[in-house]
Amino acid sequence: MVKKVFVAPDPGRLRLRSAARAVLGVAAGVAVCGLVGHSLVGAVVGGLAALLALFTVADTTVRGQMVTTALLPLAGFPVLAAAALLHDQPVVRDVVFLAMVGAGVYARRWGPRGNALGIFAFMSFFEAQFLRTVPEQLPELYAATALALLACSVVRFGLWCYERRTPPPAVPALPGGRGLARATTRQAVQATAAGAFALLAGQLLSHERWYWAVGATWWIFVNTASRGETVVRGFRRMLGTLLGIPAGLLIAVPLHGAVAPTAALIAVCVFSIFYASPVSYTWNMLAVTLLVGLLYGLLGVLDPGLLALRLAETAVGSLSVILAVLVVLPVTTHSTTDAWIQRALRCVHRCTAEAAARIAGDAKADPAPLVAELELLLRRVRLSLSPLVHPLAPMRARKERARQVLALLDDCAREVRGLTSIAADPEASHDARLTAACQRVEAAVEALTTPQQAREAAVAHPAAAPHPSALEPALAHLHSLERALADLAAPLRSHPRAPLADA
Repeated sequence: MVKKVFVAPDPGRLRLRSAARAVLGVAAGVAVCGLVGHSLVGAVVGGLAALLALFTVADTTVRGQMVTTALLPLAGFPVLAAAALLHDQPVVRDVVFLAMVGAGVYARRWGPRGNALGIFAFMSFFEAQFLRTVPEQLPELYAATALALLACSVVRFGLWCYERRTPPPAVPALPGGRGLARATTRQAVQATAAGAFALLAGQLLSHERWYWAVGATWWIFVNTASRGETVVRGFRRMLGTLLGIPAGLLIAVPLHGAVAPTAALIAVCVFSIFYASPVSYTWNMLAVTLLVGLLYGLLGVLDPGLLALRLAETAVGSLSVILAVLVVLPVTTHSTTDAWIQRALRCVHRCTAEAAARIAGDAKADPAPLVAELELLLRRVRLSLSPLVHPLAPMRARKERARQVLALLDDCAREVRGLTSIAADPEASHDARLTAACQRVEAAVEALTTPQQAREAAVAHPAAAPHPSALEPALAHLHSLERALADLAAPLRSHPRAPLADA
């Protein structure tokens, strides 16, 4: 797990920059709250608001990110007020909480902005339970949230706005249907059903910390598109929490809420959350679990029993999700996976064409943003295929096929990155053979992404090319890319359950 986090590709060091900026943004938010005299609870609320803004706001333009950040209070403040006012009416409170779960998931149909606003609204209700917010605290918490959002925005859009130089790659959502055919609608129903079960079971475990089970249910649904993805994410959340409990016992409990070391460790946790999130949900949850323990230590309520209760509530939330996605309007993985793979293959071709144009002397051609987009697409492919490659997956043929697809797509990405690095060299020169090689790559991608009828008429193998040792580096990368694309034909064209020839 540690190797996966620190060895995973990080084009443009986007993960590193995002994690470092998050630490600075959250620290700025907390510092401003402290400077104006807010209480510890106010500082915690401000820090969580800054963290959520930096973590969830993912519009494809800087202007869009600024608008979404400005809209967060409009989504969060009414929900926070409702949660504070309903503490003494548990039945109404629970109904409103479940409504927030369903509405927050449904809002994802409106893209990154809907997703961010839905998460912020849900977490506003959640943090009211976490901090036992009462109406008298609302003015301070509103002010702390607004100040923290302003401070982290100064960092994100002013001091360290690397997106202005390198716009973040946009990966459009897969097309949806209507009504219950739309994935977000199905997931909203699933999340509400899972949340109801988690709420009831969580209250049986604890009348004070029941909301942990609902929170676990909510976050497991985030960024998943099928029942397989959701089940695997639930398993990884449970594993990350299980690993985070000993970390809390060894680190957070002995500190007894000491401010300076706790603040330093919170910064480490925030960095780990942002740096690990794109590549390891298990590591992400380990950092979140330790962060929660440190916050409870600051609030003076941390003890080993509380950490054990968090583990139990997380288990309840995970079980609730598994039952919901298997029984309530299940969404299968095959069509989703195939769509992400085709999108990744088309991006491979666009990266190749852009790199070739740069080598040919087109100064406007820049494959770097496309390489970053390819990494995001491959991340989605890995997420979609994760149920099939999981160690506990029972279908051996499908597991081997999925592993082969992932390995070959990784080969494609490696060759594209190599080609891009050569294109960035001002000494690189164009070769007439480069055009022919790019055309063969385009034909190979077309053969893999056209409908079945066109596939049958497509050439099964790329045209013969000279041995890589006799080629310039750029042509060597293209030839290896051709070979990987040709090898992808077998696992992508044959029946999903049929054994591979070499399996």
